[in-house]
Amino acid sequence: MRGNKYYSILSEIVSSGKMQSNKKGNIKYLLNQQLSLTPIDLLEIFETHPLARKKLKGELELFMSGERNVDKYRDIGISWWDYCGSILVNSYPTYFEKLPALLAKINREKRPSKNYVLFLGETNAESNQAPCISLVQFQIEDGELVISAYQRSSDASLGLPSDIYHLYLMSRQIDIPLKSITLFLCNVHIYENNISSTISVLSGDTEARFQLNV
Repeated sequence: MRGNKYYSILSEIVSSGKMQSNKKGNIKYLLNQQLSLTPIDLLEIFETHPLARKKLKGELELFMSGERNVDKYRDIGISWWDYCGSILVNSYPTYFEKLPALLAKINREKRPSKNYVLFLGETNAESNQAPCISLVQFQIEDGELVISAYQRSSDASLGLPSDIYHLYLMSRQIDIPLKSITLFLCNVHIYENNISSTISVLSGDTEARFQLNV
């Protein structure tokens, strides 16, 4: 297994996770895990794990513009939102369109005494895909940026590396050196039909592919 923290949590799920069934299928899961990543940890992940970086960058830009039309995502090569219908209702764009103003405020103020917070996923609202990230918090400590994110649910094979990259892209828009990104994973899991591919990835197979469970 390659030595980075993301692969470590994949390995832990495979070896020690419990089984659970939900409407999307069977999962192997762990509860209340923490993944804390320094810039060196991020580099190890990005160098060893294949990511659709250009698509993820374009996706975040569309999120931040508040774009809800699924066709716009397809135009940049993203098809993983097609199952949601023609628009994204109460999903990431609803909340991430508030992010540019928050990032501008952080860059303007740079207050170590202030916790800058982006809340996602309101309750009791119509949704076709509620955000898996519920909160992102930006803090400044000794002149460095500390990002913390709380995730109610995390698909470790597909969603988690994308979320890590999105958080990294957010950090790049703040004019403060990055100290760490920490994710608090309430339920982190691998779908049963993706376990064999996960084992292949952990064995060094960069061509392994995962199935989207919706």
